[in-house]
Amino acid sequence: MSIQFAILGLLSWRPATGYELKKIIEESSTMYWSGNNNQIYKSLVQLLDEGYVTNEIQHQESSPSKKIYHITDAGLARLREWVLSEPEFPEFKNTFLVQLAWADQLSDEELNELLLQYESRINMQLVYQQEKIKRGVLSPHRNEREAFLWDKISVNLISFYQNELNWVQEIRQELYER
Repeated sequence: MSIQFAILGLLSWRPATGYELKKIIEESSTMYWSGNNNQIYKSLVQLLDEGYVTNEIQHQESSPSKKIYHITDAGLARLREWVLSEPEFPEFKNTFLVQLAWADQLSDEELNELLLQYESRINMQLVYQQEKIKRGVLSPHRNEREAFLWDKISVNLISFYQNELNWVQEIRQELYER
């Protein structure tokens, strides 16, 4: 998936500057791009060239001018076309699994420490995501159905981390019992 569709989706919610888009993407748990300026601004230029967005320059007295991007009807149609396309198969890339595959080289203590470190990182991420949800995920919530869908995305994310935490705790317990 291209970051361009995330940008079109965000702009379908409300007009935004490149900086605002960067902040939203950085704070999002589901938009997995780095959200760096080059990636966002390059995509905005391409979307502008393709007629999917427009921009207006807003002059400010005490600050530099800023470009505010708006989605066009063609952009909404392109976003809709993409949303209707066949979903991509989820990618699962977890470098810890590669580490674990070769962890037989470690002593019992080293393996336990590795698992404890991973468990701690997963637990911290779980708490972080739960706190973000408690504080209110930045999402459009334009209607009840959209709010439901965004809430289900959050549930999916939490269940992933909870499952990963349970899995690593189970491994540690079974190794201890051996």
